[in-house]
Amino acid sequence: MKNKILVGLISLISFISCSKETTDINTELKTELIFVANEGNFGSSNGSISVISKNGVIQNIENVGDVVQSLLVNNDKLFVTINNSHKIKIFDITTDGILLPGIEVDTDGSSPREMTIVNNKLYFTNWNTQDVKILNLFTYDFEPPISVNGLPESIINDGENIYVGIMMNQDYSDASEVLKINSNTNKIIQSYEVGYGPTSLLLKNKNLFVARTYYDDNWDAFYGTSQVDLTFDESTISIMNYGSGVVCGGSIHSFKGDTYRSFQGGIALLKEDLNINEQTLIGDTNSSNVYSVETINDKVYIGTYDGYVRVLDETNQEISSYKVGKFPGDFEYWTNKK
Repeated sequence: MKNKILVGLISLISFISCSKETTDINTELKTELIFVANEGNFGSSNGSISVISKNGVIQNIENVGDVVQSLLVNNDKLFVTINNSHKIKIFDITTDGILLPGIEVDTDGSSPREMTIVNNKLYFTNWNTQDVKILNLFTYDFEPPISVNGLPESIINDGENIYVGIMMNQDYSDASEVLKINSNTNKIIQSYEVGYGPTSLLLKNKNLFVARTYYDDNWDAFYGTSQVDLTFDESTISIMNYGSGVVCGGSIHSFKGDTYRSFQGGIALLKEDLNINEQTLIGDTNSSNVYSVETINDKVYIGTYDGYVRVLDETNQEISSYKVGKFPGDFEYWTNKK
């Protein structure tokens, strides 16, 4: 799983040419790329980005910075938070990968974490400054930040509202809030008590799913999942705690239209009561070697501590494997044709 404390694969031809006039456009090959954030060693600058196409790993961008935390693709740009270097890098994307050197934005020691984009503004969470910063993508100037109480981690939006998980308090004790922010006013308009350690968020059918990881005094990890029904003004919140050592990981995913949670080295389906259907596990890797999991286009991506990305299909068959960098912790997808 991603260390949160210390720190395209296939070409397709999908057209039927109807006339000579449209052939030159429609016969262009669809290019899909997968970007991998390799965090690297905390306190070093060996974080890197790997780019994977149908031909395998086509780029390894080395020495990006100290802890490459998260990635976000928006149109033909790749946004990268570099946690312990306190920077955001922005790269143009082409069918050949990332164009260098890109743009670098200093976040002034903020310890940036996760990102989302609404109305051409990049919202990103920060631990050191305990806020959500806003980067205007027209001017590349910062707008006034949204201050929060605690260490904000996960962030997601529904097009109008932004949801932010407060993973821990300032003293690193467990926090339990998810905040709702109106993107028009940048004001916090609601708070949900979802249980300790909200680390990953998923919006699905007017429901907010929250994967949680929290710790005892010895830093032993415990896991849970929560669900917030956003249908009504008076939201209903369901909370499920699994205990310690039974889940492994703190991420929530949409896979083939259903809701899955990280579990025992892979992902497994969540039941309606938020218990885990263990029979649906995809990912048979030794869980002690699993650093992160992600779902993209009906495939499951597993990043391992020893620097590999394994790709599994819905039948739990490994269809490919790639050597990348140290601690692959986040994944993003891009295609040049929609």
